[in-house]
Parts: sequence; C-alpha cells; structure tokens
Amino acid sequence: MTFISNSPRELDSMLKTIGIKNLEDLFEAVPEKYRFPDLNLPPAITEMEAAVELGELAAGNESTRDLVSFLGAGMYNHYIPSAVNHILLRGEYYTAYTPYQPEISQGTLQAIFEYQSLLSNLTGMEVSNASHYDGATAAAEAANMAWAVFRGKRTKIVVSPTVHPQYREVIHTYTQGMDLEHAGDDPNADLEPTPEAFAEMIDDNTMLVIVQYPDFFGRIYDYTKLIDKAHEKGALVCVVANPTMLAMFKTPADMGADIVVGEGQPLGIPMWYGGPSLGFFTTTKKFVHKMAGRLVGETIDNRGQKAYVLTLTAREQHIKRQRASSNICTNQSLLALASAVYLSLVGKHGLRQVAELCYHKAHYAAKQLSKLPGIKLGFSDPFFHEFTLNVGRPVDEVNAHLLEHGILGGYDLGQDYPALKQHLLVAVTEMNSKEEIDLFVQVLAEVSHE
Repeated sequence: MTFISNSPRELDSMLKTIGIKNLEDLFEAVPEKYRFPDLNLPPAITEMEAAVELGELAAGNESTRDLVSFLGAGMYNHYIPSAVNHILLRGEYYTAYTPYQPEISQGTLQAIFEYQSLLSNLTGMEVSNASHYDGATAAAEAANMAWAVFRGKRTKIVVSPTVHPQYREVIHTYTQGMDLEHAGDDPNADLEPTPEAFAEMIDDNTMLVIVQYPDFFGRIYDYTKLIDKAHEKGALVCVVANPTMLAMFKTPADMGADIVVGEGQPLGIPMWYGGPSLGFFTTTKKFVHKMAGRLVGETIDNRGQKAYVLTLTAREQHIKRQRASSNICTNQSLLALASAVYLSLVGKHGLRQVAELCYHKAHYAAKQLSKLPGIKLGFSDPFFHEFTLNVGRPVDEVNAHLLEHGILGGYDLGQDYPALKQHLLVAVTEMNSKEEIDLFVQVLAEVSHE
C-alpha cells in the first residue's frame, strides 16, 4: 500500500465534497468523552530519529549473521539468492492481492500457477493449491480434507509421535469439536520401532495417517509398506515432507502418498524469527474438489491466447459455504512467489546440489561429534541433514556454553519427549562451512571434558 500525502488545498476540496468544515467533524459520531483522549506517549520524533532508534532495538537481537547456527527443528538457515528479494519487492507483486478479476491479474495468476507446477513436480503429486499459512496449517488441513472425503463415516486419525510437536498441536486445535479419535500421538511412546510397527494402529475406522519425511529427529524411512497397509484398510496417508530433501530422495508420490504437505521456508524464505512462512499442500486429482484454498489453472481465451484463471477458488469465501472443507480463505501468495523464484533460480540440479551439501556436511558433523567422549548419536537410522545427539547432560547447559562461543546449538528434544532428555537435535545446511563444523566439535569437546 502506498501513502500519498495531500496538500492543504486538496484536503479542503475533499472536506467540501463530503460537506464538512474540518477533520474533527469526522468524529462527531464518537461520544465526545472518547474522541481525543490523553495518551501517555513519548514526544514525537522525526522519521530519521525513529529509524535510528528502531535500528538500535533490532541490534539487540543476534541472528545467523552474527552466530553460527546448528538450530533447525522446522526452520532452516539456507542461502537465499539476492534475486529472490529483487523480484519479490517489485510493486506489482509486493502489493498484489487476491486475483478476483483474472483479466487484470494475469501476472499474479501466472506466478501462482508456476508455484503450483513447481511444487507438484517436487513432491511428485498431481495438483498443488496456492499455499497455506505454514507447514502446520497444511498438515491440519489434510485432516480437514480427509474428514470431507469420508463425510464423517470414519472418525480416527493416526498421527506418528515423530511428526513435529507443533504440527501435532495445531492438528489437535483444528480437530477439536469434531469428535475424532486420535491415535499414535504420544510423546511417551517408544520412538525406536520402524513405521511398519506403527501400522498396527490403523483400522477400518481410520480416515487419515500422518507421518513425517524425514521425521522430527531427522530419520529417513521408506513409507511404502506403511502406506500400502493403510490403503488396504481404506485410509488416506499424508506425508509431511522437507522440500529440500525431495530433490535427492524418493518422493512421497512414489511411495503412494495421497497428500503431501510441508513447510516451504527452506525454499528461499528467511527464518524471520519463526515466521511468516509458507505451507505447501499437494494431492492427487481425485481429491482436488476437497482441497482447501484456491487453485490457479491455465487455459485459452476467446482470441486463442494463453490465459490464467482461478480454476477452483475458496468456496467458503463465496458460495456453498456450508459444504466447504475448510474456513481457510486466503494464502501466502508473496511467499509462494518467493519459493517459485528460488526454485526457478537454483533449478533441478541446483536444488539437488543444495540437498547433497546438506547431507554430506551433516554426516561429516555427526561422524566428528560422535567421536567425542560422553557424546553419541541418539539413533542409528539413516538421516538427511538433522540428527540427534545424546550429550549426557542438560541441553540448556550445553547450549549456553556454545552460545558463549558464538554458536547457536541445537533444539532441546527433552522439551517435547521425556525419554530424550539430554538429547540435542542438530541441523546442518549448506551454510555451515567445514571450519564452523570443526569449531562446533571443538567447543562441544570442551563441554564433554568438564
């Protein structure tokens, strides 16, 4: 939104047009005692002074520009090409809103269409919507969609305990009041068994199974057999996927997933203190009419020219609201554009290079860290770019020591999993150099010797 100041002459003209003498007359409908209260505010300052003050406040926060980061758990420190912001900040994109009138919104619609196409290719799924608020919202919308598919005839949802804890909380928030039976979502459960053991919870009343790929601890599993067993019971399967990993490993579509969702933040979006971010949602054509949000399509106009339209729009915002599968009626178009620009810039091979750098650097870090006395890997399963470390002491003490040396340590898994006290979730991306990893090992060695 652009602010254009008005001259005194223009202001007088506008007031005359609406039939009042001064601005104060605009507030006549407000009771007089509430009109102009005395506000306990500091004296006014200039824009220049305000910029300096805000800069000083911002400098009080340290970021990944100041610290070496090994903290992930859903938000990852990836490199963002400078072109992403240059395109994102163009006025036609930065101020664009919902494309209600396709004839004057072709640029916005094409950008969303490109995003959908890229996400479909990345996940291997047939259709993608025009984004959700974040990964947790997308996972919860999968539950809503499953409910709409079965029309309440099935009432059980099975969620792996190794799905991100915050995603599980949002799913519970979304589904409260729907009289659903929740299974599997137990942070006290045995976290060692393979996904096949998880299949025992799936029965004829199960409408949806949700797993994460890789799981919250960074472990990689092939869910093909689990998905087959779920389908034998007639249930749908949603896979929460890391988009960077999909450039290197088997896609959820190849495993037979019905829905693939996730957090799009790794695709050219800053961590921004936890948000805003981007939730991607992909599925098969079979379920497209039950999918929340809007879908942009490509067509030909009456002159034979390529054109873009809202093929499916949010019913809950317009008509048949009582039949809507969700109350989501907006999206993250700007951040969806960011991810589309990022994917277009790095390309298929570039994204695979990013994934391979993450993978190899993480495995180098895990190998070096596990050599330290008193420190060992929490799990022996294959992993992508996150892994757990048993540090043998309270994680907050370890992270405090790391912070003294300018290192953001990992995530304290004991916050969410009682059995994993003293376990650190470490994330390594292409942004971590060998020197930074070696420094991490060196500083952690100091802790293990104390």
